[in-house]
Amino acid sequence: MLDQKKLDSLLAGCRFWEKVQCFETVDSTNLIVKDWARQGAEEGRCAVAEAQTAGRGRRGRSWISPPGENLYFSILLRPQAEASHVAMITLLMAIAVTQGVRELHLDAKIKWPNDVVINGKKICGILTEMYQSAAGSFFLVIGTGINVNQKEFPEEVKKTAGSLALELGADVDREVLLASVLRHFSDCYDSFLETMDLSGQKELYESFLVNKGRVVEVLDPKGEWQGTAIGIEKTGELLVQRKDGSVEAVYAGEVSVRGIYGYV
Repeated sequence: MLDQKKLDSLLAGCRFWEKVQCFETVDSTNLIVKDWARQGAEEGRCAVAEAQTAGRGRRGRSWISPPGENLYFSILLRPQAEASHVAMITLLMAIAVTQGVRELHLDAKIKWPNDVVINGKKICGILTEMYQSAAGSFFLVIGTGINVNQKEFPEEVKKTAGSLALELGADVDREVLLASVLRHFSDCYDSFLETMDLSGQKELYESFLVNKGRVVEVLDPKGEWQGTAIGIEKTGELLVQRKDGSVEAVYAGEVSVRGIYGYV
């Protein structure tokens, strides 16, 4: 079981994360935080669980959540921002996870927009959900799953999923990792609130971008095409250069991007 007292100690002085609550088994940490928000909880509440019975990924996929091995946590945010800015905040969590993992001397990268990968294997997924509050404003729940000490994966994800322990050859202290990620996210979020875009984090994000300089396939409903990823806009879109030299901004909510040589 995650050590609540240890987490509290590691997060002392971090303004957002004084109210992290550990659970043993839940349906979904996103649903717990959503309920807290409906009851008027303040920004920064965070639920972390040993196991989830109904963990979810993007596009309605399930997120495999075995007990006692990984990190599953969700955060409540109430940004004074336009709803159109929500997608950018998801990229901030990808940066924070990458920074936390890199402190373990692992070469973590980001597959645009927000999958964290090591050696081509996905070790983290992030799901941001936006809800309308009774007062007409909105709140966000950012759910994050990090494969920390898991050693085995189901056959259907074995080719694309990895874990920190498998890469490192040793188990990782989950409380220390979670505290590191939350501190980095707090810094990224503060920077975002100053500009309401990713301009303060753009250079850092691009330094982590595994797609940068690579040929990618853009799976656009209007027609698939290939180009070279060259970076991101300060609003988070992927910049892809076509063969004719023109550059197009690709929106995460509209299309998917994949590498032409496997997952990344």
